[in-house]
Amino acid sequence: MYASERLTVVKIAEHTYMHTSFLSTQSFGKVACNGMLVVQAGTGIIFDTPTDPESSNELLALAAEKLQIKVKAVVATHFHEDCVGGLQAFLDAQIPSYASRATVELLMQQGEKSNMPQTSFEGRLTLPLGKEKVEARFLGEGHTTDNIIGYFPKDRVLFGGCLIKEIGANKGNLADANVQAWPETVSKVKQHYPKARVVIPGHGQPGGTELLDYTIQLFR
Repeated sequence: MYASERLTVVKIAEHTYMHTSFLSTQSFGKVACNGMLVVQAGTGIIFDTPTDPESSNELLALAAEKLQIKVKAVVATHFHEDCVGGLQAFLDAQIPSYASRATVELLMQQGEKSNMPQTSFEGRLTLPLGKEKVEARFLGEGHTTDNIIGYFPKDRVLFGGCLIKEIGANKGNLADANVQAWPETVSKVKQHYPKARVVIPGHGQPGGTELLDYTIQLFR
């Protein structure tokens, strides 16, 4: 539904969109990084910021002008730049920001100041969205020690972030990974969300629950 040099936004369910921005890396070149926008009753919640303030402001402008919604929260799924790199734009817009306590602690260890979420939670976070709800949950280590997932029950969409791989992907960035725990964590995700219909990975194309199975097998 939208594409520019910095940002693309694709509708993947009735109330759910995937936003994709780009990160330049030394190891992997220019990487497309996914996030999720859930919309309900004139409001929205975003999982993972676009990779920088400019693309984040672009997403916020699109939400306000084209979708005509007010973004009421942003949730970071782990401490890497592809999740929090644009957080300053949300802070400037006075949009509440959330992350797990582990994510906040890892950002503090890095000396991060500008991209620091305002509110931390332990284990599970549920946010109201109109008459519906959106949830974030930590189910174990994998891509990082702090990686969480997001789920929107109404559309049955699971945002796996970098914990989940697209079909055909390699293992990717393992610098902060727990590869031994990874397959068991994804198995827990599968058990907790048996009704999930659409799965969004941190990078690459969305699909169904076959992405969960692929990721489990990749790390076994």
